[in-house]
Amino acid sequence: MFDEFEQFQRFQATWNAVRIERAVEVGLFTFGDSDLPYYLVTSSSGRDAAGKAAMVKVRRGNVTVSRARIITPDTMHPELRNFFEEHEETGLIEFLMSRTAAFSNLKLSNESGPEKIVTDTVEEAVTRLNRQLDEEEEDRVAILSAPAALAGFAVFRYASERILASAPGNIQELRERGLLP
Repeated sequence: MFDEFEQFQRFQATWNAVRIERAVEVGLFTFGDSDLPYYLVTSSSGRDAAGKAAMVKVRRGNVTVSRARIITPDTMHPELRNFFEEHEETGLIEFLMSRTAAFSNLKLSNESGPEKIVTDTVEEAVTRLNRQLDEEEEDRVAILSAPAALAGFAVFRYASERILASAPGNIQELRERGLLP
């Protein structure tokens, strides 16, 4: 009993440590693949040997959410690719995914570009990216921020929030097509 409570507390602390600085309202396709582009701003904690503040890095990436075309025993469980190094946060992810059916038979693949070191603070980097996306009139790219150790979790949180937000519309579309009662 305490183990699950402790796991929930750890999950909540990790969830709250990452931020979606610029959200998007784009839903996922009911059929086929959906792309979720993002910028991720990370910071290392503390100060380096010279006493300089944390290093801030920015990278652009994209999560592709694929739905199984045919559901078989092999495809009925969600699959994550390129979110985490080794198995660093699998317990937290399993905790979330075991509590919702929205992830059933989804494949999530994360592709990210190289990191670029910036001299700004996290807040300044986010402000600059927001300004750039506004100038480009780009409304499909999210901005995420997290401690460097939680980078993969930040991307997972972004993707999971889009999946959960899209689920009611996806279910409605399945009903309209006669695939659900």
